[in-house]
Amino acid sequence: MFKTTFVSATLAFSTLVAGLIASLILWSSLSIAEVPSAIANTIISKLSSGRSDLTYQVTGPAPMAGFYEVQVDGGPLLYVSASGEYFFDGSLYQVSSGQFVNVRDMRLNDERQTLFATRSTGDMIIFKPTGQTKAVMNVFTDVDCGYCRKLHREVAALNAYGIEVRYLAYPRAGIPSDSYNKIATAWCAKDQQDIFTRVKNGENIPTSVCANNPVAEHFALGRDLGVTGTPSIILMDGTMIPGYKPAADLAKIFGLDKPNS
Repeated sequence: MFKTTFVSATLAFSTLVAGLIASLILWSSLSIAEVPSAIANTIISKLSSGRSDLTYQVTGPAPMAGFYEVQVDGGPLLYVSASGEYFFDGSLYQVSSGQFVNVRDMRLNDERQTLFATRSTGDMIIFKPTGQTKAVMNVFTDVDCGYCRKLHREVAALNAYGIEVRYLAYPRAGIPSDSYNKIATAWCAKDQQDIFTRVKNGENIPTSVCANNPVAEHFALGRDLGVTGTPSIILMDGTMIPGYKPAADLAKIFGLDKPNS
């Protein structure tokens, strides 16, 4: 009896897994369709009945039949049933040949590439090479992050390789916070590079937060692009590299083996 039940359960689980994999493969070959308003309204209404203090946005079908992606404002991405009664969070992976692929990262790579190919750099703090620019890296950074400070000490070496470093603000403590005040002060400064570097070095710079600074926009953008910590490096092809890497290692990623002559 037990053996028969166990075998049946195993077969059922195997069938479920096969179904999920088939759904993932099908989804990866299709563009995300619009969610019918009736389903979106049902999902949001049901989720709100459980936590009315949160804001939800249905962003599209999930790569599993009967589920939809729902972004919690300031929170995680949820995978929610069409009825809104069941959901799970966390990473969702597609089983591909020789690897497991994070489904959201796969889609975000395209979004990040498109965004940075067209987005103005006017609100970034940029450190350019003195010679030819051979590569560009966009860095979401926090002034109080130890590894962010370590990476910033590598900027001269990165520039020497011909790598342009474009900074966006991502105060991990949130907004408002002391970290926000510090990094906003750098963005509001007349000499942004100087104040930015001094704040990174731990200098006690008087706080001066101007109106309409871009820090809050950068912070929201980072969350939308999958940034969860700092430093987060996004290459122009949309690839995100989380965490610190030495200049020489980053140069190898760009295929640069020696500094500018």
